[in-house]
Parts: sequence; structure tokens; C-alpha cells
Amino acid sequence: MKRTVLILALSLSAYCLWAQSSREDIKKNVSLSGSNYLAYPAPLKALTPAPKGEKPFYISHYGRHGSRFLIDPNDYDAPILTFKRANEKGKLTELGQQTMAKIEKMKVESNKRLGELTELGAVQHQQIASRMYHRFPEVFKGDVHVDAKSTVVIRCILSMTNELMELTALNPRLQITHDASEHDMYYMNFNDKLTFKNRKNEDTKAFNENYENSNIHPERLMETLFNDAEYVKLYVNERQLMYQLFDLATAVQNSEVRHELSLFELFNEEEIYLNWQRKNIGWFQEYGSNALNGGTQPFSQRNLLKMIIHEADSCMQFERPGATLRFGHETMVLPLTCLLDLNGYGKTMTPDKLEENHWFNYRIFPMGANIQFIFYRKNPSDKDILVKVLLNEEEATLPLTAVSGPYYRWSEVKDYYLNKISNYEETLKETN
Repeated sequence: MKRTVLILALSLSAYCLWAQSSREDIKKNVSLSGSNYLAYPAPLKALTPAPKGEKPFYISHYGRHGSRFLIDPNDYDAPILTFKRANEKGKLTELGQQTMAKIEKMKVESNKRLGELTELGAVQHQQIASRMYHRFPEVFKGDVHVDAKSTVVIRCILSMTNELMELTALNPRLQITHDASEHDMYYMNFNDKLTFKNRKNEDTKAFNENYENSNIHPERLMETLFNDAEYVKLYVNERQLMYQLFDLATAVQNSEVRHELSLFELFNEEEIYLNWQRKNIGWFQEYGSNALNGGTQPFSQRNLLKMIIHEADSCMQFERPGATLRFGHETMVLPLTCLLDLNGYGKTMTPDKLEENHWFNYRIFPMGANIQFIFYRKNPSDKDILVKVLLNEEEATLPLTAVSGPYYRWSEVKDYYLNKISNYEETLKETN
């Protein structure tokens, strides 16, 4: 198996010569290379009209918090320390000094706000709420109930607050309840130790190591930042610094400092692409259906999906059920997307097949990412419920036969996913 992993990793370089889709995307919009640091892009496509007589009456939603500052103080401090030590010894180039100054500016902006929602993050959720309201006005008409829950993390709570404030401004009659409690974390932010234990197995680690050794080369970048190659060799962790700088470059887009500086100019086009590809592989291996570790990681969100189904069935008993909104993290949105197999993102494959299957993380979990289940019926007595799913407000496909366009029969959708989860849980019982 190790030999297979090595061949897969080494083949990626040659493979990318003809698999151009993500390269072209990133070349046109370098911000996409940010992976989970991508600032939320507004939807571009118009929605498909519902089948004749069908009207939206209930929305079930799970969304990621909006744009945030970086979380770990070392995200800023570690590269600054590397540059300061070199600068004290006269080892920085002019570009190195300029880069240090830019990072220090980013650090000042984030002072005592690590991991918190930025101004842009708040705006993103206001806009998402506004589009939801205007796209599906029937759901939010009159004094209907909107129930919202958040994880206990402040950026998620504030994301929820911004959406609810926008909905209230649009319709002051809405009956809104909201909460953020450890009581709900078993499905809102589930730490699934049974599934996670196989995540970073030997084959996955070997693939990552081989990919990095074959594709990540920081030497050119170091030559532009430092004026002494021997100093770099002795005192700088070159690959680590490259990763730190790339994270900072992609994170700039989420805060107001984006109007003043950029770090993308540090990297050439190939370096940007390969650093994004490394992230794409990493996120797939930890949360996607990765054949190298058993393809089971999406099931970490089985509690969330079961709750979505249960609450939908409960709410649909009411004549005017309104909406259920949930706010959390990309570490839920990504595996939930794969568990649902939206747009084919749940396909089990090895990491060298991501490009040909268009598995690109920036299409799944930008800041503010969300999954919306929109339910339709002809009238309150209609039991033949239809549902469509939006991924980041764009219509998504499900692994079932649609009634029409993106519209699926809820009874079939529910049975399919409950059976899928049940089969996995039976397997867990047998192996633990």
C-alpha cells in the first residue's frame, strides 16, 4: 500500500499538467486559493422555478460563521519572530522587511480579536439573511416562528445575531427564539472520536509527506526574503515559513486590512496553486470520503443530519413552520456536504483523483458557507413534500432521482439518508 501511496503522490505533478480546472479558477481569482479562508462569494445563478403549484413553506439551515481573524496568536507571532531575528542580524532583503511590516499591521488589526468575526463577516450574514428572505418570502410571511441555534463560539453567536437582526428588520413580526448551549453540541459540533480515530492513518500520512516533498519548494521564496542562504539553512524552517506566509496571504481578504495590503505577490502562480492543492488534499483527507483512510469521515456529521431530518418532520406538522437556522463551523459544513453527497462531493476516491472529480474545497466551505434545505408543498394538507438543497445558495444535486430539476421527494430523501446512517452505525457496532 505504501508503494501505491508513493506512486499516487508523485503522479500528481504530472497529472496537474492536463487537469486544469482548478488552476484556471485560481488564476482568474487568486482569493480562491484561500480554501476555508475564502471570503464568502455571493451566488450568481438564478433559482429554478418550483414545479407547478409548489410553494416554499419551511427552511432548515446549517451555516458556518462569517469571515474571521486568524485563531492562533502564533499565526502572526511565529513569522514575525522569524523575520525579527533575521532583521537584527541584517539578513532580510527589502522585501523581507516589507513583509514583516505587513504582518505586524495584520497583527495590530487582530489585537484581542483572535478568532472573532470581522466587519466583513457580519455583513456576509446580513446579506445571506436578506437573500433568504427575498428568495423565499412565503416562509417568512407574518408572525411565523424562526428558531436559531449556534455553537458556543462567539463568532458563530455573532453570525447568528447578524442574520436574525436582518430578518427582524425585514419583518418585525417574526417570532424568533435563539440559543447557544453545550446542550446542543452533540449535533451542532460533534467530536466524533470513533470516526476520527482512523483519520490520520499511515497511508494518509505517507501520501501527505510524499506530496509535500515532491511539490512544495520554498527555496525561491526564501531567496527573495533573506539575503544569506547559509543563515536560512541554519535558522529558518523554510517550508513552515512558506505555509505561514501563505495562510496570512489568503487570510487578508477577510478583514479591513485587505484595502491596504496584499501578500500574494510573494508567491508565483505555481506556488499559489500547489499550496492550495496541498490544503485541498488535507481537507479532503480529514473530512471527505478518502479511500486511504476508509472513506468514513463524512459520517462524523450523522447526528447533525439526523437532527435536521427529525426537526424537519416535526416542523412540517405545523401549518406555518417558518425556519430552523443553525450556526457553526466549516468542520461541520464540509463533512455534512460529503455525507449528503451534494454535487458528487461524497464520492469515495484517493487524493490524486480530486481534480478530475472537481473536488475543490473553495466551492464547499468559504467563510459564511451554508447548506439550506428548502421544503415545498401545494398546501398544508399536501403530504407529498418536495425539497431542494442549496450549497452556498446555489442549487445542488443529490444522489437520488429528482422529481424535477433540483427538486426531490422528501420521503425518498429522508429514507435514503437514514438508511445510509443506520448502515454505518451498524458497522461501528461490529468494529468497536
